[in-house]
Amino acid sequence: MKPITDQIRNEMVRRFRFEGQFIGTAPYGEGHINDTFAVGFRREGRTRRYILQRINTNVFRDPASLMENVAGVTEFLRRKIKATGGDPERETLNLVPAKDGASFARDADGGCWRAYRFIEGTLTLQQPRNADDFYESARALGKFQLLLADYPAGTLHETIPRFHDTPNRMRQFRRALQDDILRRADGAREEIGFALEREAYAGLLTGLLKQKKLPLRVTHNDTKLNNILLDKATGKGLCLIDLDTVMPGLSLYDFGDSIRFGASTAAEDEPDLSKVHFDPGLFEAFTKGYLETAGSVLTQEEIDLLPDGAKTMTLECGIRFLTDYLSGDVYFKTERERQNLDRCRTQFRLIAEMEEQWDDMKRIVGRYR
Repeated sequence: MKPITDQIRNEMVRRFRFEGQFIGTAPYGEGHINDTFAVGFRREGRTRRYILQRINTNVFRDPASLMENVAGVTEFLRRKIKATGGDPERETLNLVPAKDGASFARDADGGCWRAYRFIEGTLTLQQPRNADDFYESARALGKFQLLLADYPAGTLHETIPRFHDTPNRMRQFRRALQDDILRRADGAREEIGFALEREAYAGLLTGLLKQKKLPLRVTHNDTKLNNILLDKATGKGLCLIDLDTVMPGLSLYDFGDSIRFGASTAAEDEPDLSKVHFDPGLFEAFTKGYLETAGSVLTQEEIDLLPDGAKTMTLECGIRFLTDYLSGDVYFKTERERQNLDRCRTQFRLIAEMEEQWDDMKRIVGRYR
């Protein structure tokens, strides 16, 4: 994608229905995919901010379909929140239309841009500060599932095809292992063996979906803690952001990815595995919050399989890191040698500890079902 010039950015500010007198723009957030700016306007003596964002079309090659998903889901959420007495200005993202009424606009270089109203008084976290943070993020995810339970998931576009097709991720891993283009396999034999031992398990959830034993739902598909807004004053979970990967999928994907990322005691790329543990207390806090909000719309099968959601998403992510390591670090950004292997190892350590605590995880789910 081409660099963003001041001229392009200022032109795009003029293309959307922002209100007030323009003050300025500044880069915003810690995202690594899209280019994001906070845009300030002054109206009636008060400053109002918006988010202006260029979509990364190298990753999302069909921005029109992506924005059709985002517009449909956010408008649906807005109606539901309003009908239940909530605050749709804070409990969902709100798109600002372009001046021609479209949900996005193209710049002179062909770049695709969109805008949202800025939700003030909020924060995002890279890791939960305590169990309450994780509980509140779970309630936000559960509410997302609850409100979208009757949205026709099959009408959504796949913005990244086969994103959570775990058996396909395993096939990609096997191809990378066979090719071993950098001769890295010998240094990762333990991790390779760990993955291959769980190859049959990798197809559990996708198999149940094909058998129609699990319902297709609207899923976020990137439910790391830093994609959930918390109210800065109260700590309450407000809404999910970064909706680019909203697609048809399984509720277990979103629950599982949240646990994979948030119930670990260490960073995703921690090289010292003695620091990496699966925290059952955080698993319980998240399970409690999630079932309190989404439990009424989930099937019994979905609830029973929550531990499998956590294990499957952790396995899938570990396989992806290992595949990228064997392939020469071509997908995930790295800042040091063997970083993707370290990322793989943290995921596999979490799986090993989940397996050791499997009965406890099942009991926790049973406590809140």
